[in-house]
Amino acid sequence: MKRRNFVQLSGLGAGALLLPTTMLGNNIAAEALLEPGMDVLVKKRMADVALNTAKSMGATYADARIGRYLNQYVFTREDKVQNVVNTESFGIGIRVIANGTWGFASTNSVTEDGIKKATERAVAIAKANAKIQTEPVKLAPVEAHGEVSWKTPIQKDFKEVPVSEKVDLLLKANAAAMDNGANFVNSALFMVNEQKYFASTDGSYIDQDVHRIWPTFGVTAVDQSAGKFKTRQAMSAPMGMGYEYMDGLASEKLEGPAGMTLYRNSYDIVEDAILAAKQAKEMLTAKSVDPGKYDLVLEPNHLGLTIHESVGHPLELDRVLGYEANYAGTSFATLDKWKSGDFNYGSSIVNLVADKTQPGSLGAVGYDDEGVKCKQWDLVRNGTLVNYQAIRDQVNIIDQNESHGCCYAQSWNDVQFQRMPNVSLEPGKEKYSIKEMIKDVEKGIYIAGRGSYSIDQQRYNFQFGGTSFYEIKNGEIAGMLNDVAYQSNTQEFWNSCSKICDESDYRMFGSFFDGKGQPSQISAVSHGSSTTRFNDINVINTGRSI
Repeated sequence: MKRRNFVQLSGLGAGALLLPTTMLGNNIAAEALLEPGMDVLVKKRMADVALNTAKSMGATYADARIGRYLNQYVFTREDKVQNVVNTESFGIGIRVIANGTWGFASTNSVTEDGIKKATERAVAIAKANAKIQTEPVKLAPVEAHGEVSWKTPIQKDFKEVPVSEKVDLLLKANAAAMDNGANFVNSALFMVNEQKYFASTDGSYIDQDVHRIWPTFGVTAVDQSAGKFKTRQAMSAPMGMGYEYMDGLASEKLEGPAGMTLYRNSYDIVEDAILAAKQAKEMLTAKSVDPGKYDLVLEPNHLGLTIHESVGHPLELDRVLGYEANYAGTSFATLDKWKSGDFNYGSSIVNLVADKTQPGSLGAVGYDDEGVKCKQWDLVRNGTLVNYQAIRDQVNIIDQNESHGCCYAQSWNDVQFQRMPNVSLEPGKEKYSIKEMIKDVEKGIYIAGRGSYSIDQQRYNFQFGGTSFYEIKNGEIAGMLNDVAYQSNTQEFWNSCSKICDESDYRMFGSFFDGKGQPSQISAVSHGSSTTRFNDINVINTGRSI
């Protein structure tokens, strides 16, 4: 499923039926989510069956991932509950290198016999593949971690919160929107818990407990006399947090322009639904944008998607090498540009970092799905391209000997491969607020929230919309706008970056269902930034025919 299609479906009760079955698993009762699952000592014994079997059959390397994946999705519309989905998926995936070639197999029979048979199948696949392998797999060395564990630092486990409480919260938000002028509203709450155990012949036994949450809605206002309608999506960001994200235990709100509330490390869905209804009504009479050149002031919930598409994806090394060409394109950021050492990706204030350790982010884990301890590294420093995203069997291609720790599989049933870590824009170093930024703009547009987008097969030429648009005239907000989208190319856009607010404005956007690969897999990733200004960007009117 494409990312943009899922956003459209996420408010529908039937939306859960369209997700990959390997990701969802079997339907279970909500209380079954609280069952403890397999003991860690049993996991170690089962993993050793795979590792020992692989070595006895001639494999030079093996890893085993025992995974229990729990999902709870709640869907509502106006005053009705559309669907509540509780699922569990449990099994083991075994990856081996034999005769210099990868092999993979999986099973939901997590017994000694089932694991032995799956491992034998993985080794047989590797040996069969070796007949057409032209170059043996080269793995970067990795530290043996022994027996370690990591857990998302949550305050409240979503599995312990009654479904009725979650439903009541969504219906309360719906009612608040309707009371403030909305004609239609749907809302959804996605909650995920990945219980993952990794073991390898390198000597690591890693137990991890990962949590993610995403509240979202769509509010629609209708002008029946004019035959028009406008929709405003939620300003929430999916987070790597527990249910405390919803109830104010980590409350932190910022004041945005035009009466907007900006959320960081917490989310008030009722407050946002009220504002969404009022803004949707205001959009019905807002003027249509005049095409031309504008300075754009982009808030983090919007800019995150632009970062995702124009930085995160083009700097995936497998995409650079052409491995994604059939499914989702290649990249303009080719190896020759990186090797030159002076490729100008953006202006001198642009510093883009990859990070799998960022607290509260969707991508935060202690170790990746190859047992590599996660870290932060530079992708673009002072505007210059300095690195890519690469895993153990890729880093030798870019003359490095240490994996970046960004390998991931969506389930035990899928082979792990290179996935995007959190990719973020560093905040400005000097104290600088949103109000000060707007004050410095004579002719501009403030854009909040994500919207439709399009980007070419090399992640270069693009067009982005948004959720809410405000005209800036002579340093002041002059009212809402409609039909706004901006066009640029990746290098031109990032070189137009002229000012970044400081860390007090730093917030995260997230992609909860980011697709990649064949067969396609999904992952979750965050993108942080502060509000940022881009000068002299081409803005088009999406409501006018050409």
